[in-house]
Amino acid sequence: MFYFDPLYLVFIAPALLLAIWAQYRVRATYAEASQVPAPLSGAAAARHVLDTAGLYDVGVEITEGFLSDHYDPRDRVLRLSPEVYHERSMAAVGIAAHEAGHALQHAEAYAPLVVRNAAVPVANFGSSLGMLVLLVGLAMALKPLIWAGIALFAGVVFFQVVNLPVEFNASTRARQQLAALGIVDPQGMQYVSRVLNAAALTYVAATLQAILTLLYYILRASSRRDE
Repeated sequence: MFYFDPLYLVFIAPALLLAIWAQYRVRATYAEASQVPAPLSGAAAARHVLDTAGLYDVGVEITEGFLSDHYDPRDRVLRLSPEVYHERSMAAVGIAAHEAGHALQHAEAYAPLVVRNAAVPVANFGSSLGMLVLLVGLAMALKPLIWAGIALFAGVVFFQVVNLPVEFNASTRARQQLAALGIVDPQGMQYVSRVLNAAALTYVAATLQAILTLLYYILRASSRRDE
């Protein structure tokens, strides 16, 4: 059956291994950097970065979940996990400043972010309907339907690819702001960079998995013979 094709596991194995390594690095570097004190809490650091940029209308709220931190462009609010919101550590200020970096991108209409946000509906549509169309096409041996499903799933790949520069740029902004505002000294920046670099690996792994999955679908569609 297509659902359990061992070839698929072979295709995405590099991405899965990278994802496992990335998750380990995120937890390890976060635990290490959490032990290094910072002058501000994550919430206070984010507020300082936002206010310095004149983004007084962007809120900073607490949300549930471990490392569930994100910036919501619709509500213009940073939502920080309890650990990041309250802790005064290099891990907390690094992650909080990264999310503030997304707010800075939004304020200046950073081009990759604009493209990524526009691609969100396409990616959501492709990840759900694309897979269904593809599986129906394979089950019924209808190549036009198969290729339609692949085209829809390509929207997911596009989103993942354009998301990379957005995340990398947010981390760069975080380091710049933390240094410029005197929140983190050069020694502390080493811990911040480790946390942000580990988090970046998770986005690389997700992008690689999407690309390899798309290549697998293309291979299956190309090699399938009409019955």
